[in-house]
Amino acid sequence: MKFKHILILILLIIFIFPCTKSYSATSDLSLDCASAILVDMDTGYILYEKHSNEKMYPASTTKILSSIIILENCGIDEKVTATVSAISQIPDGYSSAYIVPGEVLTVKELLTLFLVHSANEAGYILAEYYAKSINNFAILMNKKAKEIGCQNSNFLNPSGLHDDNHYTTAYDLSLIASYCMKNDIFRSIVSMKNCTIPATNKSNVRKYSNSNSLINPNSKFYIEECTGIKTGTTTQAKNCLISSFSKDNLNLICVVLGSTTNDSRYIDSRALFKYAYNNYAIKTIVNKHDVLNNIEISNGTKETRNVDLILEDKINALVNLNEEISEPVITLNNNISAPISQNQVLGTASYTINDITYTRNLLASHDVEKDNSLLILFGILLVTLIILILIIIIFLKYKKRKIII
Repeated sequence: MKFKHILILILLIIFIFPCTKSYSATSDLSLDCASAILVDMDTGYILYEKHSNEKMYPASTTKILSSIIILENCGIDEKVTATVSAISQIPDGYSSAYIVPGEVLTVKELLTLFLVHSANEAGYILAEYYAKSINNFAILMNKKAKEIGCQNSNFLNPSGLHDDNHYTTAYDLSLIASYCMKNDIFRSIVSMKNCTIPATNKSNVRKYSNSNSLINPNSKFYIEECTGIKTGTTTQAKNCLISSFSKDNLNLICVVLGSTTNDSRYIDSRALFKYAYNNYAIKTIVNKHDVLNNIEISNGTKETRNVDLILEDKINALVNLNEEISEPVITLNNNISAPISQNQVLGTASYTINDITYTRNLLASHDVEKDNSLLILFGILLVTLIILILIIIIFLKYKKRKIII
């Protein structure tokens, strides 16, 4: 009976406290994808990576680079007419919104079809509209990628149609995605759960759901904190996904390339999301006006010479929850001496966290008055000496006159 009671207790614990996988900073996530990276969008710090510099086929994740070029160079309300040459370059089997030659849409409508529904012809139409040809646009894509910081990418078309020489890396895509997400219009489009394109001169109203299941509330992969951004699939690239997450001021970019199935790219992305928020957070390291040190100003008055060094502004930083935060490096200005005014900068305090250094000024907590006691004493002595000399001179003159008489 005793063994039976113990067994029941164990089963109750299992059912009441189900096993949830919590990843540590050093754990192997056993991802299905061939390549992945997880970065803090605001600092660029890499939280996790798997073969992130290996050259991969990006499929439709390419579209984010094309979109930011259009957004930075075209007005969103400009009207664009679809051409036969643009539409005819999209092979059968690739995602399409069935735009027809002569159809007129705005730049924003084309970008919405391009990013939300992944309509390939929309990108070709925009590329021809802005750069006059796909080759010209590809040149602009590679130029922009290098400006952003990409080192191992080569883009040949705006939509990610497969070509053996059209490649990038998870790391390069994380740079591009972080850059794109700083654009308000881009960010608003990729976060759409669905879109409605008004009727045009050639089509009725179009309605589409976002191809990214992470932001679809009806999907089993839905994550409330997901804010975008783009899927990609070809036979050669397999299943790809760039996703962004925001929670408690921690903003992430996650890139997953070469997943074997449609589901596994979402499973991997969710695992990376959980890993990040189990192990990292944005924390206030020190607050504004915190006292970090106390120093003595040698030439200050006795009442004011001891002054606190207070922080000019707070420091919020990405921290690893499994590691201790080191003490700051305090650097004082040269030749600090009184008089000193309250809030005068006397030095700096620097915290290095996750290879990122945060530096703030250190201010004087109060006025430090110059100690003039030695000067006053010297003055008194000098006056006394002068008086003595005068007395001696007068005495000698008086004595000399007395002798003459």
